[in-house]
Amino acid sequence: MKVCEIFTSIQGESSYSGMPCTFIRMTGCNLRCAYCDTMYAYEEGTELSVEEVLCQAERSGIPLIEITGGEPLLQGGVYDLIGGLLQKEFTVLIETNGSQNIGEIDPRVRTILDLKTPGSGMSDRMDLSNLSRIRRNDEVKFVLTGRTDYEWSKEIIHSHQLRDRCHILLSPAYGILPPEKLAQWIIADRLPVRLNLQLHKYIFGTERRGV
Repeated sequence: MKVCEIFTSIQGESSYSGMPCTFIRMTGCNLRCAYCDTMYAYEEGTELSVEEVLCQAERSGIPLIEITGGEPLLQGGVYDLIGGLLQKEFTVLIETNGSQNIGEIDPRVRTILDLKTPGSGMSDRMDLSNLSRIRRNDEVKFVLTGRTDYEWSKEIIHSHQLRDRCHILLSPAYGILPPEKLAQWIIADRLPVRLNLQLHKYIFGTERRGV
């Protein structure tokens, strides 16, 4: 597998936000979102075996692991990595960009499906059939750049009955949509979702990698 970086930080997003977490960031992505903050993961990385990655995960001493990218499902070895992490009794999260079939992910893993909104420029690349594969323990995340993205996300939430089927995260695109504005929309609509801030950026800033 080609791995961009492995580091331990605070889980900045998802329902695990605020918890210590070791991140395994895979190299490569098939999308080019307008607000992407990890463009270095498009190509940077080192070839590592599954065993090498597992050893680094164990050395971290953190029971919570997130596999992210880039887009981790582009690399077939990720499934062997997931199996190894589960065998070692890690709690495993995987964040995927919404364009790849999530049906082969082990049900013991919490899948975070980052469904791209129109403001990303990539919404037409989404595999919406993934919404039929979502399990109750999984999460669907929408990163919003403005009101159009918010209304688009509301329609997806309602038409696919997501409020009854999984955790829902609405995240303001950092530096584009003020969190206060998104919070006001959620409150006004009584929308049953979690406001999902990128906590790590508020703690460590936006320029540092590996945090």
